[in-house]
Amino acid sequence: MRCVLLLFVAALGLVACDTPSPGFRGVEAMRITMRGDVFDVRVDGVRAEAMRLNARWAPNLDSVAPNSVAAIEQVSGCRVRKLYGDAALMTARLDCGQKLEPLPRGFTYECDVYKIFDGLAELECRPKPV
Repeated sequence: MRCVLLLFVAALGLVACDTPSPGFRGVEAMRITMRGDVFDVRVDGVRAEAMRLNARWAPNLDSVAPNSVAAIEQVSGCRVRKLYGDAALMTARLDCGQKLEPLPRGFTYECDVYKIFDGLAELECRPKPV
């Protein structure tokens, strides 16, 4: 009986792994891969949430933040003004005054970073076959 209970608790924990935070429930996610990190990005007005879905050895926010910021900016079409959170779930405040070209919805993307200069990255994103 104890084994069944432990399996149930473990399965319940895994089900919640890609569930958005309460403020982003009901907001459609866009999956994007940025330099090996896979994110589900949700955008709601001037707020965005990036959930990292891939495994990584001993990540911290400093190592994940550049990829999550690039992913959020590509999906939202806005600059990230402030980033909060940890290496698994990040929330951003957006500055949409300087609009960027957002990626079309309905696809999963894989992106390569070509150049980083003065905090800005030059990216090439292409739809990933499903």
